[in-house]
This record gives sequence, structure tokens and C-alpha cells, in this order.
Amino acid sequence: MAHTRVRRFNTKDTYPEQSLDNDLCQAVIARGTMIFLRGQCPQDLDSAQNIDSADPVAQTHKVMQNIRQLIEECGGRMEHLVKVVVYITDIRHREAVYRTMGEYIKGVHPVSTGLVVQALARPEWLVEIDGTAVIPDGEGEHR
Repeated sequence: MAHTRVRRFNTKDTYPEQSLDNDLCQAVIARGTMIFLRGQCPQDLDSAQNIDSADPVAQTHKVMQNIRQLIEECGGRMEHLVKVVVYITDIRHREAVYRTMGEYIKGVHPVSTGLVVQALARPEWLVEIDGTAVIPDGEGEHR
């Protein structure tokens, strides 16, 4: 059974004054194997080395690539993503971060919460995103 996405919407309709295009929803009904992801930062998963960029777009690409990689390593796919929590250190980066994140969640419709925080664990990090995915019963190869 695929997840049921309740009250799907796109941010271009919700925030017409912003240049966003994110497929989200108000709630997700999911049943299956849950994957809880640690907050992902702009660093390599194997080496823990930061990417060499202070650009919020580049940082968000790395964060979302990490999320995709981890979900796949757990036997899932991005379409199993049900929730993201986005932490940014500067409200001025919001549109760039959400536009970039939107490239990875197009057609997925997770629920989303966004927070502006004073700082993250390292001063050079501008964005951190944690996620929850659920592989539906009968899908994927769980490890």
C-alpha cells in the first residue's frame, strides 16, 4: 500500500510572493518500516568532510543527496520520504534552500516544518535537514 498524502499542495500556491515550487502535504498516512534520519548537513557521509561552499544552494544539494543516499541504503526510495524538518540559520536563505530541496521532493509530497535557528553545530553550516521515511509493507529490502 502506498502512503496516503492528505491535502496535497504546492508552495507556489501557498506562498505566491516567493519563488518556490515544492510538492508538500498537510499529513501522511504511512504503514511500514520507518527510517529516522539524523539531521543531514553539507558534508560527505563517508569522510565527514564539509563541502567547500558557503552557498546555501550547494549546501542544500549535498544535504538532499545525503538524504537520498541514506534512504536508498536502507532499502527505500525518495518517494518513501514522509516528513522533513528544515533548519536554516538565515531567513534570507529560505527561498534558495526550499527551491533546491524541491528538486528532490518533486511529486513526493512530504510534510514539512521549517525553522530559523541561531546556529547549527558548525558555524559554516547554513542548512540542516532531518527526515523520516517509511517503506510501505511489502516493498523494499530492509536491512
